[in-house]
Amino acid sequence: SDEAAQAAQSENAGTKQGAELELCLRPSPRVWDGQYANNAWLQELPEPISKLTWGNAAIVSPATASQLGVQNEDVVAIEHEGFGVQAPIWIVPGTAENVLLAHLGYGRTGIGRVADGVGFNAYQLPLANSPWQLRPVTVRKTGEQWELATTQQHQTLDDRPVYRSATLDAFRRNPEATAGPHPDNPPQQGIKPKHQHEYNGYKWGMSIDLTACIGCGVCTIACQAENNIPVVGKEGVRREREMHWIRVDRYYEGPEDAPAIRHQPVPCMHCEQAPCELVCPTAATQHSTEGLNAMVYNRCIGTRYCSNNCPYKVRRFNFFDYVKEAEEPSVMRMWRNPNVTVRSRGVMEKCTYCVQRIEATRIDAQKENRSIGGDEVTPACAQACPTNAIVFGDLNQDSEVARLHDQPHEFSMLSTLNTRPRTTYLTEIRNLSARLTGQQHTE
Repeated sequence: SDEAAQAAQSENAGTKQGAELELCLRPSPRVWDGQYANNAWLQELPEPISKLTWGNAAIVSPATASQLGVQNEDVVAIEHEGFGVQAPIWIVPGTAENVLLAHLGYGRTGIGRVADGVGFNAYQLPLANSPWQLRPVTVRKTGEQWELATTQQHQTLDDRPVYRSATLDAFRRNPEATAGPHPDNPPQQGIKPKHQHEYNGYKWGMSIDLTACIGCGVCTIACQAENNIPVVGKEGVRREREMHWIRVDRYYEGPEDAPAIRHQPVPCMHCEQAPCELVCPTAATQHSTEGLNAMVYNRCIGTRYCSNNCPYKVRRFNFFDYVKEAEEPSVMRMWRNPNVTVRSRGVMEKCTYCVQRIEATRIDAQKENRSIGGDEVTPACAQACPTNAIVFGDLNQDSEVARLHDQPHEFSMLSTLNTRPRTTYLTEIRNLSARLTGQQHTE
């Protein structure tokens, strides 16, 4: 009957609305199970997808958040078998419905000045019988707020087309089209005539393969260790003052419940026509004869004009004296790279293509009375990349980076600005047929 059908529909709706919630627990991609929680580098490294730093959260899908009536940073009480924790909510598209995801390793005390009290401690839940998932759990709002630090919306590029992807079929039909539009008849004369170098010697460049990048952030940490980059703490990140010289942006594509996730490392582009060089009143940022956009720290007076004029938003400003050498024991200075300066407050800094490694290789080559090989210099980010997505070298030689720059699907970020970056990308090529059949393409 109609009444029976309506009753059945009502029962099904009630079951869906009151579906059991499950809490999934996983080791953190940054601090693992907590054994690395006292490492400030890892605490400040943004997580690959949520982009959270300095703590964890209860990650939910947009649909589950709507069902629970919560928003980002709302604190909820999660309870299971009489045990409970309070955690902030963070909404991430692609999370399974009726699931809360939390990372272990946070919220403990007495383990070090860096990690004490950072995040919430999921180990307080009964994990002996089911260490990775708890079901069912009850979730209720507490009415409180918990401030979180995330970097995804920092240094935004105003919805410009900065990431490119294409299918394998489209690449085979027209490889050049996958690189996207290029500037129509770009002027040969640059914005600064003296920058029209011949580059008869070395011509350094970088290529980043977006197909290979998995967004792990290892390049960010390698750069931080190599170049003595300070951490700024949770409050500094919330103020958009993180100092990382290479960031990894995360983008979604597709439906909200199951989007594809894209990752894009963004270092300094070392533009041939660098907008930052035009506006520096003290000539602190200069163009080298080998194509590097160099920084003279002693000249910088902190106007930040260069950062404002950079379309890629890759420059970082030292708002505070994060490294107080006078207050720290001399033994603590041993972790720093002695080949790189420790910058003081009030200067602008950014990726240098690990110029100290270039110079060290140059000295070795001079001792042996030879030139530097095209693939001989490897910056820290390329050395640490687990998928070899980052390649660096001399574009004037028969090097790997020169071959990648000649690929048909190579593109420059914001190429229509005619900045002519030395760092270019390879369009992400997706093999949809292999995904549908569960097979890898072997060609």
